[in-house]
Amino acid sequence: MPTHTSADPLLVLTGSYTPDTGGDGAGLVTVRFDPVSGELTPESGLTPLPVSGASFLAAHPSLDVVYSTNETDPGTVTAVTRQSDGALVPLGPPVPSGGTNPCHLTVHPDGRWLLTADYGSDTAPGTVAVHRLDEDGRVSEPTDVVVHEGSGPVTGRQEGSHAHQVLLDPAGSFVLATDLGADAVFAYRLDTRTGTLTQTAVSRLRAGSGPRHLAFHPGGELVFSADELSSTATCHRYDPGTGILTAGSAVPATTARDVDNYPGGIVASPCGRHVWVTNRGADTVAAFRVTDTGLTPIGEVPSGGGWPRGLTLAAGHLLVANQHGGTLAALRVREDGTLEQPAPAASLPSVVCTLPL
Repeated sequence: MPTHTSADPLLVLTGSYTPDTGGDGAGLVTVRFDPVSGELTPESGLTPLPVSGASFLAAHPSLDVVYSTNETDPGTVTAVTRQSDGALVPLGPPVPSGGTNPCHLTVHPDGRWLLTADYGSDTAPGTVAVHRLDEDGRVSEPTDVVVHEGSGPVTGRQEGSHAHQVLLDPAGSFVLATDLGADAVFAYRLDTRTGTLTQTAVSRLRAGSGPRHLAFHPGGELVFSADELSSTATCHRYDPGTGILTAGSAVPATTARDVDNYPGGIVASPCGRHVWVTNRGADTVAAFRVTDTGLTPIGEVPSGGGWPRGLTLAAGHLLVANQHGGTLAALRVREDGTLEQPAPAASLPSVVCTLPL
């Protein structure tokens, strides 16, 4: 497969909330991205795949297979393969996610395990599940489901646990799961023979912060959090030997005032010098410089739509999924980490996530 350069057109898979999950999106839609012009164009020759509530996507490390959460109650996950003509085809029926309203998933680097975070509901706690993947990438029933416990001080959002992300640390030693409801990050060891999780530690973060997503510094010694409920971004020290985060300084995620704001996606640059965060409410993407003391704001630009949720780095740009605005925008990253929008956003109803193919 040829190596992609910053000037080559790029295919991007997008996910959206469908009518049965409170949106008006089509599910999975393939978009062509031109990094030179910044233009995004839905592929007219490819029919969208109506995957229900496709709120997050992850790719298999060695197969042409993509996995989507189906943010429903009860929750499911769907495996999708791409045919030679680019058409999307389900790889079997949806499989139970192990909980309610799955909102994030990741594939283990060995390609044999899928990990899913279920947000839960007002009455169901957050959970993290493990699924075995066969040699073709098909998903099995969960081999393990762990239930989070905990709560926080924010009324209406933190009466119980709400798992929001599951990822491996850079060394592949620990599975980390953020919990917005418990103000915590749970650390697990994954047994790659049995597909079971063993909890090893819990990092208790700032009360009422509502950690949503993490992004690791490429060196692995720092991890940054988008804090949904306190509208902040926090720099944490990470101990690769224990999987424990030690919170450092937090900075406001937006300079906007008199607006309720809820950070969504967070991305760290491959060079380790910059971090970006989407702001739902302010409808911006904020840029930060990584310093010895934490994060320093360096700029903030409109997101190209309303309620920016998903944020993905691709070919020198940040792809921003504006859920309520129904647009997908490409923001070019300048040398200093600040952003600009070179082309109009593409119309994509209820789009919430992207995955470069």
